[in-house]
Amino acid sequence: MHKYILMLHVISATVWAGGHLILSLTVLPRVLKTKNVSELLHFESGFEKVGIPSLIIQVITGIWLAYDFVPDVESWFLPHDHMSHLVTIKLFLLLTTIGLAIHARFKIIPNLNENNLKKLSYHIIPVTIIAVLFVIVGVSFRTGGLF
Repeated sequence: MHKYILMLHVISATVWAGGHLILSLTVLPRVLKTKNVSELLHFESGFEKVGIPSLIIQVITGIWLAYDFVPDVESWFLPHDHMSHLVTIKLFLLLTTIGLAIHARFKIIPNLNENNLKKLSYHIIPVTIIAVLFVIVGVSFRTGGLF
């Protein structure tokens, strides 16, 4: 069962990270240049249909995998070894992503216009970086990390 859960997790991570890379590297620069808010909202509405379910799948499968790798849940919050340290990092990245998403959804997006587009970019770019860090940390479970 582990390999199927891992495959779902990786596919969902691909959607989440890939979508944010496309948003940050292609859509956002064009929108900031043209100040076309509707183009950004159009991308966001389409991406949310696959991005949010992918994030939810990542959370569910991530908890499952974390428990497989580190069955002592207390170690997720008090890391004692390499694997529990990685789980702790993933949880921190998740909480940061959720915090940025909630702030953007309730404070910025409802009032989004051409004058405050940069504020939204200050959320999009960190969430994209965090998505890539999720992938790097995830790969570290199998490879031992970059260093």
